[in-house]
Amino acid sequence: MQLTGAEIVIECLKEQGVDTVFGYPGGTILNVYDALYQRGDGINHILTSHEQGAAHAADGYARATGKVGVCMATSGPGATNLVTGIATAYMDSVPMVAITCNVVLPLLGKDTFQEVDIAGVTMPITKHGYIVKDVTKLADTIRKAFSIAREGRPGPVLVDITKDVTANKCEYEKMVPLPAKNISRYTREDIEEAVELIKASKRPFIYVGGGAVISGASKEVRELSKLMDAPVCDTLMGKGVMDGHDDYYTGMIGMHGTKASNLGVSECDLLVALGARFSDRVIGNASMFASRAKILHIDIDAAEINKNIKSAASVVGDLKDILQKINKELPQMEHKEWNLHIKELKEKYPLNYEKGVLSCPYIMEEIDRITEGKALITTDVGQHQMWAAQYYKYSEPRTFLSSGGLGTMGYGLGACIGAKMGRPDKICINIAGDGCFRMNMNELATASRYNIPIIEVVINNHVLGMVRQWQTLFYEKRYSQTVLNDGVDFCLVAKGLGCEAIRVTKKEEVADAITRAIEMKKPVLIECIIPEDDKVFPMVPAGAPISEVFDATDLEKKK
Repeated sequence: MQLTGAEIVIECLKEQGVDTVFGYPGGTILNVYDALYQRGDGINHILTSHEQGAAHAADGYARATGKVGVCMATSGPGATNLVTGIATAYMDSVPMVAITCNVVLPLLGKDTFQEVDIAGVTMPITKHGYIVKDVTKLADTIRKAFSIAREGRPGPVLVDITKDVTANKCEYEKMVPLPAKNISRYTREDIEEAVELIKASKRPFIYVGGGAVISGASKEVRELSKLMDAPVCDTLMGKGVMDGHDDYYTGMIGMHGTKASNLGVSECDLLVALGARFSDRVIGNASMFASRAKILHIDIDAAEINKNIKSAASVVGDLKDILQKINKELPQMEHKEWNLHIKELKEKYPLNYEKGVLSCPYIMEEIDRITEGKALITTDVGQHQMWAAQYYKYSEPRTFLSSGGLGTMGYGLGACIGAKMGRPDKICINIAGDGCFRMNMNELATASRYNIPIIEVVINNHVLGMVRQWQTLFYEKRYSQTVLNDGVDFCLVAKGLGCEAIRVTKKEEVADAITRAIEMKKPVLIECIIPEDDKVFPMVPAGAPISEVFDATDLEKKK
């Protein structure tokens, strides 16, 4: 049948099983929005308050569901406003398709009103980018975009379409999406080498990254830890793969990881890295990271092998598939002495905070208790992000969504909206700092417009907390441009944007506020006032080995 390019866009979204799109219309994409109005049955469009919010919402939807997230924007500033969200998705391997429209083909390259080479702008932060100038190639391009976004190591793909293509007609024939290609590159010998390394170890440790979430390998990772009788740590992106209550679980590794994880990894003789990229925030001083250990690296992306840390052996392919094969080959192992040592580290160095005042760790523990650990938590970036990672016990994957690689302030609120659209069964709570909340607080208007029942918890210490922490520890308390103690009333802002608002100033008020917010079943902001100098511990100084992890007690001893 003959369809316009705009109609083909909508039909292709239906082909791919897209049920939710986040976007903001404008001149060049008007034909697509008109087709959405006329043919978009089954597609729920969420009009965000800003295009960046649309990109973060698509990202949150994708992380929460495992499906491809979709966002749309017009040309020029509409398209460039997606860039931070696209980069966030790229750094954390999130499958996303961003659809933008551009000026008509004859006006391309002539500095036309609202013209930007968005494909060129986003080339370094996408898996692939297209600019469609021929309507006959549009359907296949969109299909390829979805395939590329989801296959192998996922990531964002941009499809930019000239406006005349959205108006032109051609023959369209519906197609069923092909299953994702298996791009595994491992051999039988790779599996055997991995098994032999594991069997030879006396002090093994498992290090879990975001790839374990993406591959759906939680069950296999938990089985591996039992077979190996080995402790397990995770990265920010790997939260929920291991149950936070599991005896083998030692907490997060890295700059704000637990002492048990950082010291244990520094002492192990085999480190099994599962879907992790050895980020600088994890390894600290690369030359001293896990210096006593052989490294077994399993990842779907061959480019990650030996990129940051040299491995003794590697297996390249889908983690779930690989672990199923390894687990079949492994005998039940036993490392009593090693596990006893790790248990002693956990008992000697527990996470700790000041119990006498209202604090973010206390708030996270209360959220965990009240939701029975079953909420879906999104975060912005900073101290609150680390506290949310440390003090909430994640028991399943895709329940902790955060900007790990890019560290995007303002990510969490849009991501929370997207997550709730994808997982309406979940209580969705965003943990934000006051600095981050200022970045994209306008997305509360999106939540209220559609009555999306999310909870925005703003941890307000009236400063840029993480930057201030560094200024305190490493810059002799020169608080340059990090104090936010002004006249902004976040509760009034929330109410003005159509949401409910609760202010918490005492520990005794926390539980009631959380319970009330859940019961309201509408968007609610909870502002929590905490001391300006609360710090995230443990901590590893930038560039130091992770074995030099310290906490508040260590600082007191140095005085």
